[in-house]
Amino acid sequence: MLATRCAVLCGVALIALSGTTTHAAAEQAPGATAASPRSGDEDQIVVTAANAGTKTETPLIELPQPIKVITADQYLSQGAISISDTVKYAAGVLANPYGRDTRVDGFNVRGLDALQFRDGMRDIFSYYASITSDPYNFSRVEIVRGPASVLFGQGSIGGLVNLVSKTPDFTTRGELKAVYGSYDRKELLGDINYAFASNLAVRLVGRARDADTYVDHVPDDRVMIAPSIRWQPTPDTDVVLTGLYQEDDSGSTSQFLPIVGTFRPNPANPSGHLDRYTFVGKPGWDRYNGRSIQSGGSITHRFSDAVKLSLKARYIDSDLEYNTHYANSYANPENPFAADGRTIGLYAGANDAKMNVFSTDNNLQFNFNTGANIEHKLLVGIDYSWNRVGKRSDDGYEIVDLYDIDRDALRTYDPSGPYTYESQKQLGVYVQNQIRFYDRVSVVLGARRDRVTGSSGRKDKATTFRAGIIGEIGAGLSPFFSYTESFLPVAGNIQLPGGIPSDPYRPLTGTQYEAGVKWQPSPDTLVTFTLFKIKERNRVLYGELNSTTQSGVLNTKGFEIEASHTLPGNFELLANYGYSRLKSETNTSLDYMPRHTASVWSTKTFGLPDEAQLRLGGGIVYNGKSISTSDLWSIITPSRTTVDALAEISWTDWQFSVNATNLLNNKFYASCLARGDCFMGAPRNVMGTISYRF
Repeated sequence: MLATRCAVLCGVALIALSGTTTHAAAEQAPGATAASPRSGDEDQIVVTAANAGTKTETPLIELPQPIKVITADQYLSQGAISISDTVKYAAGVLANPYGRDTRVDGFNVRGLDALQFRDGMRDIFSYYASITSDPYNFSRVEIVRGPASVLFGQGSIGGLVNLVSKTPDFTTRGELKAVYGSYDRKELLGDINYAFASNLAVRLVGRARDADTYVDHVPDDRVMIAPSIRWQPTPDTDVVLTGLYQEDDSGSTSQFLPIVGTFRPNPANPSGHLDRYTFVGKPGWDRYNGRSIQSGGSITHRFSDAVKLSLKARYIDSDLEYNTHYANSYANPENPFAADGRTIGLYAGANDAKMNVFSTDNNLQFNFNTGANIEHKLLVGIDYSWNRVGKRSDDGYEIVDLYDIDRDALRTYDPSGPYTYESQKQLGVYVQNQIRFYDRVSVVLGARRDRVTGSSGRKDKATTFRAGIIGEIGAGLSPFFSYTESFLPVAGNIQLPGGIPSDPYRPLTGTQYEAGVKWQPSPDTLVTFTLFKIKERNRVLYGELNSTTQSGVLNTKGFEIEASHTLPGNFELLANYGYSRLKSETNTSLDYMPRHTASVWSTKTFGLPDEAQLRLGGGIVYNGKSISTSDLWSIITPSRTTVDALAEISWTDWQFSVNATNLLNNKFYASCLARGDCFMGAPRNVMGTISYRF
């Protein structure tokens, strides 16, 4: 089905597709201030926290919190093929906590799930109602750790991941890529930036992919086209319009295999061991196919050096078809098979989903002084979002021999009838003041008021605050302290035993205390050490007989060390370590994430700038053991270590590279849950790329 569409779309895309990733961005000084967007040099827009930390252009060294900025060059060099992959070399972040998932992207920040934002506005409002974003469409990824509701409204307690879209500048250049890799992965990518004049430019980013995956009958096909235009009618006015068409024909690499027979032996069938990449569905029927259309824009106008207006908005229209099978390992997790040790119940679900989202964020920034050595950046803003998600489904259940499935005999289902819709509106007003004393001490103060209304008529209101201070004490050392708050409305009602609805869920709320020090002995080095404590209230817990409750308090404590260093001769070194420990005051069935995460990545370039150059790189990612508990048992998923590698040759306008993730082909489990199922880590993946830049 993708091939037919690709014949039309790719013909248009491949005529014009090309461009540059921000390959110079990785060498940018970690604490330097980015240039204004009208500078025309995207390679410099990498080290401020303009979208994630404060919504202003502020050097990272002046922020009283750790903000991680990951450039496109960095994560593509590391072999990222999904948004989840882009964050795996960040301290305190667990990427792909349930293995690679072709349906959704997953991140765990400081032991808690993180939400995804795009250009400062929330991107995803419901699982399995949209397709995953394409990492080639972004110039960088920003990670905010801990609660962040003051600037972003309702959000996760652990943190958020913000994707920054590629937009035009005023330098004509381009790039074309051809990729071939494991599992017959074939791709054409391109990114062209064309300047019609000194104040008008367009950009087109695209990908066409035809690929299989390490799970039989699960494709990973995609067509993505993202046009954008930039116009500066005056030196003080910047207008950007963006669009996106993306279509995925895929499936689910997550097969929800039972613990018994994979991670643990099958007592009724000792010789029966399921392949960890077993496909349990019906070829051609099991699928995850979706289409996403997005349009957005932003207007920035500087009335003077003291006053700046920023307006932006985005609309998302998403359609999805999700058909799947999965084994019933939940009714009896310790022994899910029948007496023969082979047959098991198999669920089938056919699901259609639609998602519509409108978001807008608007603010005014005032720069002024209240003394010779006291500078202010006052930000006053209002944002609004509306989302509507509609779903319909049909399902079934049958008994199969999981070791030898008669896939032709599996029944199929087709959802019909009207969609069931849920919608939500959020209106927020925020204010933030960044105060800089004597060019050495920075204070951030912020407050926000939100009102959230659901389709059921329920209304939630919340006021959140933030405060932080950081100061340079000499020798490049800048200690900091901060306090932040967050809230997240929870749709639905508490369920009594038997699934009987009761009182509405209360919103999740969270607070974080954080202290640390940033050390920048030179422009090419930045080391951050952070201690944190997060308190979350009102987490939803799932019990017996389809019942749910909300817990009292969940405490998360931990620390992180993050270091980046660039030496002359194009040597880059990134090292990270994170520790987080979750503890609930109630006896819950929380699925605990690894306490320890660590990674190191390094690249070195050999050769002269005007001649052929060789760049070699490698990295190691370590995730400690994780524990999942239930009333029946505790499951310990062992620690896992993977190795990535890069070899790249650049000569004039050509580049030849080979990326390998999980180079040693470590066969590991990403997570095994006490509820009864396991998720496999992705095996080795190798990709060869030929690039032409002009």
